[in-house]
Amino acid sequence: MHEQLARCIGSTARAARLDARLTQADVAERVGLAVESYGRIERGTMLPSVGTLQRMSVALAVSSDKLLGLSEARACRAPSSPSDDDESPEIRRLLRRARELNKRGLRLLLLTAALLPRSGGGRR
Repeated sequence: MHEQLARCIGSTARAARLDARLTQADVAERVGLAVESYGRIERGTMLPSVGTLQRMSVALAVSSDKLLGLSEARACRAPSSPSDDDESPEIRRLLRRARELNKRGLRLLLLTAALLPRSGGGRR
């Protein structure tokens, strides 16, 4: 999801910059970024911080909603992903715990899970 948001912000910023007849160096200077960093934002390979997004909005004279793809004129849709509401509380607890594990603990969890019998009626 972050990749799509980064691409959305980047393409919107680029369009606004071209409309304003500014160079990447002009905007980078106004925003307080290195030209290379601003270029990465426009290419969609880097997400700006909230503060940088706010300064970009001012420098490019576009709303932050437009940069984020929230305005009607340029809506960037987030990809649909399975909702946490679709998962059981046990699965959510297990996922939270697994995210806290170091590499060794995660490897052990995977080995343990491989030994468990599969149930016929569960989700995959």
